[in-house]
Amino acid sequence: MSASTQYVPSPTPDLAKIGRALISVSDKAGLIELGKFLAGHGVELLSTGGSAKALRDSGLAVTEVSDHTGFPEIMDGRVKTLQPSIHGGILARRTDAGHAKAMSDHRISAIDLVVVNLYPFEATVARGADFATCVENIDIGGPALIRAAAKNHDFVAIATDPADYAAIRAEMDANKGATTLGLRRKLAAAAFARTGSYDAAIAQWFAAQVEEPFPQRLAVGGALVQTLRYGENPHQKAAFYADGSNRPGVATARMVQGKELSYNNLNDTEAAYECVAEFAGPACVIVKHANPCGVAIATNVHDAYIRALACDPVSAFGGIIAFNRPLDATAAREVVKILTEVVIAPDASEEALAIMTAKKNVRVLLAGGLPDPSSAGMSVKSIGGGYLLQSRDNGHVKRADLHVVTKRAPTERELDDLLFAFTVCKHVKSNAIVYAKDGVTVGVGAGQMNRRDSSRVAAIRAAESGALAGLADSPAKGSVVASDAFFPFADGLLAAAEAGCTAVIQPGGSMRDKEVIAAADEAGLAMVFTGMRHFRH
Repeated sequence: MSASTQYVPSPTPDLAKIGRALISVSDKAGLIELGKFLAGHGVELLSTGGSAKALRDSGLAVTEVSDHTGFPEIMDGRVKTLQPSIHGGILARRTDAGHAKAMSDHRISAIDLVVVNLYPFEATVARGADFATCVENIDIGGPALIRAAAKNHDFVAIATDPADYAAIRAEMDANKGATTLGLRRKLAAAAFARTGSYDAAIAQWFAAQVEEPFPQRLAVGGALVQTLRYGENPHQKAAFYADGSNRPGVATARMVQGKELSYNNLNDTEAAYECVAEFAGPACVIVKHANPCGVAIATNVHDAYIRALACDPVSAFGGIIAFNRPLDATAAREVVKILTEVVIAPDASEEALAIMTAKKNVRVLLAGGLPDPSSAGMSVKSIGGGYLLQSRDNGHVKRADLHVVTKRAPTERELDDLLFAFTVCKHVKSNAIVYAKDGVTVGVGAGQMNRRDSSRVAAIRAAESGALAGLADSPAKGSVVASDAFFPFADGLLAAAEAGCTAVIQPGGSMRDKEVIAAADEAGLAMVFTGMRHFRH
């Protein structure tokens, strides 16, 4: 197209008066109030199906879309608004002479407000509906109407959520039935985000149905849960979005008390809850800076908490506490004794919640369930210029998977602790080393640049915690050690042996495995290989 024939739009008016509105909603919250408000401003109401019936039943005059277009709804309502007289009325630029002539020639009436929310596809998938039902809940006409109105926001206002109605009403009251360009642009931005998120949900679901984990186009969507005070640091902006998967955790939890969650709170709480869900019996996980600093299993949540806290009471101060059983009063009385940022559990007794009010700033979250650690799913990480997509680390090691590589085989007690420690290791930042004894972590080494230092850090933590508890020996004495990846050299294993460990669990696979096995034998250690690594960056 040459410069002389390029389309140059006429100046956009700031105020656009609403004379006709098209309303077609699945979520009817606030519908009647909006309809009465619009009618009070002399706005003609066009509508379809259930929306038209609800408006008419409230005493409002409504024109059915089929009467407006002169064409009936067909194919069980699949085709009703996909008509030139509808889309022409939305897309026409009011200041364009050619558009005005086309409207006149084809008897197209302008539509100045579109109120549409979409078939509940995400909710349909979330409740586990079958394939055909999910497909039937893919909206076609709705996104087309929304996109048309958003594109022509110079003249048309678009509302995709009942939360939009208040702003539209306020502007119409203030401007004699008109909206401002500023509001129409904000509504258009929200509308495109809604259709984008909707299409992303459909794309992700469909890719899963055809077993395509890595489609040619990655679609990611989410709904804003809250704008956060700041990100990891005060100079960073942040927000929290839910992806609609309804995986039990922070996104599904009900906050029953406490201050607004921060970015770091959300990140750490998620880490704690995913870890505690790994265990079948009552368990407690205490997290600090996304790493477990104390994990324990017991016969009840009170004892699990006491044992987890003993692992590293210094780091636990100001941490996140997660339980995989309902919080009871006995455990709550202990929890309130130290500074804690967040407590999360599937549920809590009324007595426990009453006790927690003694620490009003503590955020108490009830998630309603536990995430399934073995379930499939994807995690997304942004990097400069793109995304990294991988399946969730849902790998689990069982006794049958273990391969004894040393002269001495682990005892039954050691085997139990080895599997426990390796499970915790999966949730510790690499390089990860975990010392454990009797179903309790006694030392955790996380995020060091080499495995030897992680072993030493874990030993230091154990020795310090033992001294605080008044123990004669470090709790690491007689413990087992887990490593998230193989020992590339024997030095990390020997550091654990010096701390008093008696058995080792690691993936194996190093070029120096023979050297490491020989060192374990010389130190009298039992060692098993898992064949599975658990890096966590």
